[in-house]
Amino acid sequence: MRPTAMCAAWIGVAVFSAGAQLRDNSEKQLTCQNNGYNSDSVRRCEVREQTVPGIGRLNVDASRNGGVTVKGWLRHEVLVRARVEASAENEGAAANLVSRVSIDSNGGQVRASGPEPVDNSNSGWSVSYEIFVPQNTDLTLTARNGGIEIADVRGQIRFEGRNGGVHLKRLAGDVVGSTQNGGVEAELTGTMWEGRQLEVTTKNGGVNVTMPASYSARIQAESERGGFQSDFPVSVQGDVRPRRLEFNVGAGGPLIHVTTTNGRVSFNRAGGQ
Repeated sequence: MRPTAMCAAWIGVAVFSAGAQLRDNSEKQLTCQNNGYNSDSVRRCEVREQTVPGIGRLNVDASRNGGVTVKGWLRHEVLVRARVEASAENEGAAANLVSRVSIDSNGGQVRASGPEPVDNSNSGWSVSYEIFVPQNTDLTLTARNGGIEIADVRGQIRFEGRNGGVHLKRLAGDVVGSTQNGGVEAELTGTMWEGRQLEVTTKNGGVNVTMPASYSARIQAESERGGFQSDFPVSVQGDVRPRRLEFNVGAGGPLIHVTTTNGRVSFNRAGGQ
């Protein structure tokens, strides 16, 4: 079977399983080069950095506006890079708004605070994060209007998004999360998931899972309105429901559970193998 249509709301979630060696990330990529504000407003942006001790867990709240990227590295400390953006009617007002936004990165918590929004105003602020953490770190991430990206981390990982995609690369452990408006694109490497499970849910978006031909996993997939496509043999017994599939890839293994309400679920062999 092949998909007959692309989902309307597609914001990717890429997931790489353990089995491949976790990478040591050090490249800083967060900049002020993008501009997502209304062209009628003046924009001000700055990137701030702070280094804090790694304590084995991190809770990042990127709401109300802004995304979060977390990358694993071989150092023991946490580097928090925050892009603070503001828009206002003139340069002075935008600069003042940026100066009133503060970032708290202490005690395993990362969050921003600033002025409350004003109704019927073109002014506003947001904070997006690029955070480098020790590879063995438990994570809890939240974003309201922005994406979530996690790479090369092993641990208990929880994430929740509302409007944006989630990218997970080369992860291991117990990984559970969701987004409401965005698709899921999961790319698995190695021979099987290293850890308890991978469970990802979206309401509005498709789910696309790519695995090596030699991969082994226990698959559970659900789609209310979209159907399924698989490059792998799907063998089921008993009651076969069109909205749910449950089957083994290879010899079976840890659970890979993906769910969408409005979107198609696809399972593809990596590299068209």
